[in-house]
Amino acid sequence: MLEKLIGKLAQVLLVITIGLGIFFTIGSKRIEHAPQPVKYRYEEVRSPFDNKIYALKIPEKMDFAGETVPLSEADVQERLDREMLINAYWHSQTLYIMKQYSKQIKFIEPILERNGIPHDFVYLCIAESGLQYNALSGSGAMGLWQFMKPTAQKYGLLINEEVDERMNYEKATDAACKYFKEGKERFGSWTMAAASFNMGIDGLDKVSRMQATNNYFDLYLNKETSRYVYRILALKEILSNPTKYGFFLESEDFYESINYKTVTVDSSIHNLTEFAKTQGTSYKMLRVMNPWMIGYSLTNSSRRTFEFKIPVQ
Repeated sequence: MLEKLIGKLAQVLLVITIGLGIFFTIGSKRIEHAPQPVKYRYEEVRSPFDNKIYALKIPEKMDFAGETVPLSEADVQERLDREMLINAYWHSQTLYIMKQYSKQIKFIEPILERNGIPHDFVYLCIAESGLQYNALSGSGAMGLWQFMKPTAQKYGLLINEEVDERMNYEKATDAACKYFKEGKERFGSWTMAAASFNMGIDGLDKVSRMQATNNYFDLYLNKETSRYVYRILALKEILSNPTKYGFFLESEDFYESINYKTVTVDSSIHNLTEFAKTQGTSYKMLRVMNPWMIGYSLTNSSRRTFEFKIPVQ
């Protein structure tokens, strides 16, 4: 009797074991190989980045502004891989950049194009500030392009107690374009021009001469500049192929731009709060739309022309 009971229990356990095995096998295959829908709801997404941590595959080919990146070199691969890992897995920051990309790019892209600067310099701007117009570094660099005060003034930006044009989208981008053109003329490549934006044209030129090479990927540089172009390349790759790296956004996920009209002023404004009211807006929105303003007045004895963006319905 005991032997029969043990035998029946063994059969039951065997059936349960097989059943569970089939259940988990089918379930895992269904989830792992389920196709990603084009239209999705965020709670339905099954991305390889949701629950697992994967090493990344370096693309077979990459370029910066049409200049080939020597990915066959082990050192180049390792440096690029580091920056891709940091930015692909820094989900909150990278996703935030993606959400505001279309909102900010409309101020930057046309100016780059007008000045003959390759589109890839958009990613340099992202590397510098994360597209934050009021980004401030510990060293005092400010704005989308993170200009230091002396450099900003050298390239024509006004900085005083009432105005800081490093936070003026258009004027700061024009100044950055002048810098890139100068760097390209000095070094003969856009990659080196980009690196010089971090290190300084004269500083990079000195190192280049001492090491007898004009190739960024062959230079031994300080820690920050040696990572700089690789971070730009990583951002270009991830932002150009978001779903490949586990980022899913629909059109309504992106931040919306605020419609505005432009009001030109060439005189002093003693009370910007009152000026905002006369334009049908608030001081807060005047500052949001014109971050280059600092205080509550605009002294303009030289009758310089300022363009205010005024939000409209």
